[in-house]
Amino acid sequence: MKFSCLLSLTVLTALSTAVPALAQDAAATGTLSIEINDLTPSEKGCKLTFVAANALPQSLSKASFEFVLFDEKGLVERMAVLDFRDLPAGKTKVRQFDLPGTKCEAVKSLLINDAPVCAGEGVAKDACMKALKTGSKSPVELKG
Repeated sequence: MKFSCLLSLTVLTALSTAVPALAQDAAATGTLSIEINDLTPSEKGCKLTFVAANALPQSLSKASFEFVLFDEKGLVERMAVLDFRDLPAGKTKVRQFDLPGTKCEAVKSLLINDAPVCAGEGVAKDACMKALKTGSKSPVELKG
């Protein structure tokens, strides 16, 4: 009886420490984060630098996002579909896009309007938008 109680107590102690760790791991996964890191003037217009981290359980063989750029008045400056190409599961990638004819100082905020392409083995078409988490390291706000 004494051994049985001790074994039960050991199992309960192990579970009490393992379950919160598993819940924390689950909370940390399942997102696709896109962060605007920098906007810099280029010869063509404005170069946007993004950091994309895929914490989904599946790799994305191709992902593209429809971005809406807003000016200081909140008016749509332009819309563009940006191809983030492949985003392997558990990896972070930096992607840069040159937007010809766009002045960086005119861009005040960005909106990810849609994900026209979100493909990968076992990936639902709407997975990219459902798992999307946005952020900004620049003065320009990014919303999803």
